[in-house]
Amino acid sequence: QVQLVESGGGLVQAGGSLRLSCAASRLAFSSYSMGWFRQAPGKERAFVSAISRSAIITDYAYSVKGRFNISRDNAKSTVYLQMNSMKPEDAALYSCAARSSTYSLFPRAYNYWGQGTRVTVSS
Repeated sequence: QVQLVESGGGLVQAGGSLRLSCAASRLAFSSYSMGWFRQAPGKERAFVSAISRSAIITDYAYSVKGRFNISRDNAKSTVYLQMNSMKPEDAALYSCAARSSTYSLFPRAYNYWGQGTRVTVSS
């Protein structure tokens, strides 16, 4: 059974940084594009960032572009999300997802999901 396990969430002050990790198991990781999504209370799940299978292509939501950086280590079956200059509006449950094709901005396109890690940003 495929597992995606996120870690690295927590409480951070506005302007601070966090690094999220998503470790995959029982997955041909290098064959999957990976995405990060977030869901704030009362809101729909939203695209944050994605990375292609070879890490050549990355994409970001406009709201995080220039502040967040996605990367992956195929040898470790792990994808990362470095979050800098964080804002209160970044607070959400962050989930990673795997897609057995070209990355997508749409949650429904992904095959597997992690349980998420909570990020709280204090102002």
